[in-house]
Amino acid sequence: MIPSGAQEFLWTLKHGIWGVGTLSWVFGISDRTLAVLMDGYLSAIDIVQLATAAFFFVSWLFLKPVRFVVASSVENTTTSEENPN
Repeated sequence: MIPSGAQEFLWTLKHGIWGVGTLSWVFGISDRTLAVLMDGYLSAIDIVQLATAAFFFVSWLFLKPVRFVVASSVENTTTSEENPN
């Protein structure tokens, strides 16, 4: 079992890494798009590079960390009583 303080730190770390990665992908795709458009023409290789980068960016978005809350088990406190009939 991981201590609660460590869980909060790990959550912050995961979410921070994901956020930095997202910003990096946005910068990379926009940089690549500007480089392609500055040439004046669009080649097949440029289209493939942009499509590949976009695919990896969308894949990265699906890797967003999700916080799972572990519910404490609530035991059933009712006791079974025998029926007097």
